[in-house]
Parts: sequence; C-alpha cells; structure tokens
Amino acid sequence: MALNGGYTYREELGGRARGLTVLAYLTRRYPHSDESEWRARLDRGEVSLDGEVARGGEELRPGQHLEWRRPPWPEEEVPLGYELLYRDAALLAVGKPSGLPTLPGGGFLDHTLLSVVRRDFPGATPLHRLGRGTSGLVLFARTAEAASVLTRAWRDGGVRKVYRALASGVAEQESYTIATPIGPVPHPRLGSVFAASPGGKPSLSQARVLERRPDQTLFEVDIPTGRPHQIRIHLASVGHPLVGDPLYAPGGVPRADLPGLPGDGGYLLHAARLTFPHPLSGETLTLHAPPPPQLLTADEPSP
Repeated sequence: MALNGGYTYREELGGRARGLTVLAYLTRRYPHSDESEWRARLDRGEVSLDGEVARGGEELRPGQHLEWRRPPWPEEEVPLGYELLYRDAALLAVGKPSGLPTLPGGGFLDHTLLSVVRRDFPGATPLHRLGRGTSGLVLFARTAEAASVLTRAWRDGGVRKVYRALASGVAEQESYTIATPIGPVPHPRLGSVFAASPGGKPSLSQARVLERRPDQTLFEVDIPTGRPHQIRIHLASVGHPLVGDPLYAPGGVPRADLPGLPGDGGYLLHAARLTFPHPLSGETLTLHAPPPPQLLTADEPSP
C-alpha cells in the first residue's frame, strides 16, 4: 500500500484542557491511542504546543494551540474512481462507489471521495456524506454562495433524498412509515454507536416496496431526516435489516455477536435520486445515479 502525505491535526484548547499536562490531555481526549503511544509520538517530536515541540509534561491552559504532525501512513486500498453525473458553474454531482469513504477519517486521508474529486475540481465542497459502504449520488458546491444556499435548503427541508436498499426478509406491507428515534447506544468495542434508541432524535423514513424476492425485499426509501445510518437502522427496526449488514440486527440495535463496525460494508444501499432548488436559478433540479444491477427490479434494464 502506498503512503499518503501525512497530516497535521490542529486544535485550539478549551476549558477541559485546563491544568492537564500535554500527555494527559492527549490520552484523555483521543483514546484511540493509549498513553504509551502518545508518549512515543511526543518523544519523536511529532507534537507541538504554540509552535514549540512539546515534551508531554507542559501544563495546559485554554487558548493554546496544540498540533500533532502525523507522519505518512499506508491507507487501505479502495475504489478510487467516481462518475460525473452533473456539472455547472455552481454544482457538481458525482456517483460514489461503495467502499470509498466520502470524507477523511478512520485512517483514510487521500483515499476519499473528497480527495479524488478535488484533484479534478479544486475547492469543491461536499454538501452531505454517504457511509463508506453506500454508493450513489453526492452533491458538491463549487462556490461559497452555492454552498450557503443549499445548506439552508437542506436545513429547511427543501432537499429530497431517495435511496434503494436490499433488505432481508419478505415485506408484508407495501409501505412503511418509520419514525423510530435514533441516538447513541452502548457498544463494547466503540463506546457507543448510533442505533434505535427511545431517547434518540426524531427520525422519519418512508419505505416503499419495489420488488419482493426469495427471502429479500427491494425497497425505495425517502428520508426527510438525515440521522447517521438512518436507513440501515430504520429498516432493521421494522424487522428488515439490510442484506449483509454487519452491524444492525432486527430492532435496529447492534448485533449481539458484534461482527462489524459502522464503516464496514457488505450491504447494498444506494443514493439514487436527489431533488433540490438550484442555488442560482431557484428551479427544481432532480438528479439520478443509476443503481447497481443488484438494486434494479426485474423489469428495469441494466445500465
């Protein structure tokens, strides 16, 4: 695997850093690494405080600037292509393949949709994100004005998002209105994950059967809200977890055997259609991303 260019994480310290040493703060704030790992990074000179190399024992106060210069690291191989679906002076719409993260995180930096799109369109900014295992349409703004207008439309409910999902089990109903709240629940490996939770945030999905198959159902799902992993959680909450989903079990909760993590793939979920007001003209624009063959009905032609 090829090395990326490394990355510098920057943070202006807040009140929770007051009185802690650099080492204690890093260990508490970023528990993905233990104290010995942070000590090794400090010994290698990778951490600085207000522009000076930190040794670990410095006492912190709010307003200081802490940096970790992470050296280049190998990234997992993922699909690095995308399909250009729409382009004008204000917008880009691209088709993301399953397996490619939208944004940096979880060990990914260069191997992300953001990185590969910006190689062709510098400055393009994604207006939403899809889970790594989800394929389909992602909308980018090319100007600050377009980003502002569309962010407001998203917040005000002016954007309609429609997905296709292959779920386990044969649906008894033709449609489902799912309003299961979604919020963090305990997870022994991660601390917490988003799942069905009585104390979670209000969430709404409208699921319609497109096709029934042996032991499976192909759904079209409209999501007026956009909670993390919403479709995976909601379909599981009505007894139809996505085929191959390594995390969510019937009921919309994490599987008891914990075979997977939120970013793991193996399921079929596709962002198929997006309807929104164009940020310059105000006209309603509907864009489509052709579904993969597994998410087509029997009477739909393959692309």
